Amino acid sequence: MQETVCEDLRPYTQQSTTCIDEGNPLIPKVLTSLSQQCPMRDKALDEASDENISPRKLKWIMASVWIGTFCAGLDGTLIATLGSSIATEFQSLSLLAWLATAYLIATAATQPLCGKLTDIYSRRNGLLVCNIFFAAGNLTCGLAQSPSIIILGRALAGLGGGGLNTISTIIASDLIPLRKRGLWQGISNVCWGLGNGLGGVFGGFLSDIWNWKVAFLIQIPLTMASLIMVYINVAKPKLRAEKALIHRVDFLGSSLLVSTLVLLLLGLNSGGNIVPWTHPLVLVSLPLSACLFGAFVIVEEKMAHEPVIPVRLVLDRTVACACLTNFFFIMIAYALDFYIVIFFRVRGLSSTAAGASLIPFSIMTAAGSLLAGYITNMTGRYKQLNIAILLLMLLATILIAMSTLSTPVWTTIFSLGIAGLAIGGMLTVTLLAVITAVAHEEQALVTSLSYAFRSTGSVTGVAIASAVFQNVLNRELRLKLGRRENAAELIGRIRDSLDEVNFLPVEEQQVVRGSYMLALQAVFLAMVGLAILGLVSGLLMRELKLHKRLNRQDDEIAE
Repeated sequence: MQETVCEDLRPYTQQSTTCIDEGNPLIPKVLTSLSQQCPMRDKALDEASDENISPRKLKWIMASVWIGTFCAGLDGTLIATLGSSIATEFQSLSLLAWLATAYLIATAATQPLCGKLTDIYSRRNGLLVCNIFFAAGNLTCGLAQSPSIIILGRALAGLGGGGLNTISTIIASDLIPLRKRGLWQGISNVCWGLGNGLGGVFGGFLSDIWNWKVAFLIQIPLTMASLIMVYINVAKPKLRAEKALIHRVDFLGSSLLVSTLVLLLLGLNSGGNIVPWTHPLVLVSLPLSACLFGAFVIVEEKMAHEPVIPVRLVLDRTVACACLTNFFFIMIAYALDFYIVIFFRVRGLSSTAAGASLIPFSIMTAAGSLLAGYITNMTGRYKQLNIAILLLMLLATILIAMSTLSTPVWTTIFSLGIAGLAIGGMLTVTLLAVITAVAHEEQALVTSLSYAFRSTGSVTGVAIASAVFQNVLNRELRLKLGRRENAAELIGRIRDSLDEVNFLPVEEQQVVRGSYMLALQAVFLAMVGLAILGLVSGLLMRELKLHKRLNRQDDEIAE
């Protein structure tokens, strides 16, 4: 009953006092009392939505959170270029998949919770905790002496890094009207793209000159700077006389959601890569994940007082299609991040040069986001822009799939830049679509939902790409080297370390590189299929009005 009353009053509690009869003193008091009882309206959120915040204060707040965004971008491509060096040191190329997915699974498990938890405990406290986790994770990686410890460190960093990205986006949505939101998101993605571009080069340089561990340790001072700036600039929530905040947390729903994602991604990452698809780990984890997801839906719909992700949000067509487009495009982005580096290594480039190949991708991703933000800020529309982005992504994946060992390197880098432009534009357009489709107080929840699809897509993309790559590579190597003495041992060494190729006779080096190329082309063709799926889901999104004011009470009439 209480939730129904809150829903009915929400349009009035958000609007200006012109909607209220000021001559009757009882009405404002009744509305204020009922608004305070409504669990969906958090006072910290009301303060965050204050339109009177000065431009100078807004810039300092966003600069504080964007340092964390930069660090998260840096960390992503660091592991893409350092992964082969780490796997080689521990004598296991299969470790590469776990280095990626430990971080991404932790991110996927955390991001859906950020919206609701920061609604309850404040954006500021959420950012502080995430910075601490991120620093602790990188410290663990930098001091790691075994594969299990570095995987643990990647998981801790993932818990923090996922929150840094999500909460920074939520804060921007709290403070910036929809019409300007895309432009500010573009600036945020520039910070992420700068870190993403520098991470590959920096990581490869440190790997070639010093040691891969330094790349993790050097992120700690930056993370501490972000923590201090957030502590100073992001508003401290006011103390509230109400029941214990912990009672507002949907522990059952959160646990079911996290368990669902972890089991799903564990099964996808393991199948065909770490263990066969018929292994009990896969056969148990995937069905159990589906069962837990069903339980999660029931809990959120029937039992949860304050659902961590309301089911009705997912059922909205625009929200669902935007999230699916995110899912497919991010699958492509992360598969490219990891396997384009391997492609250039197969072509004979060093770790530094292979990392540098990601710079145009990162720059164009940031540029695409900024350009999309500028266009939506000027026009207030995104439908035609969305169609152009979807077609551009399909073109880019087709061009990349046509790459061979004889293709000029610059043409592949150019195609990679086109893909980055499309992905950056997609990130801005889909974010605008989901937050426009819901009420202002639900922006944090739907942003978390969008990031949950992104992070799940990142893990799924790497897992599927890894499974395709390993299976095709194994098949090709067995066909071409299977008759050689000690073939199984040789094939195992080649699959575990790219450096082993250099110790083979020249004739066999070409055979192995050809096998690698066939495996990479299979991955790239899979990305073409994902681009088609993204095109279909993206075309089903509706275009909604981008308001110029936070309270969405523009004088203009939506068409």
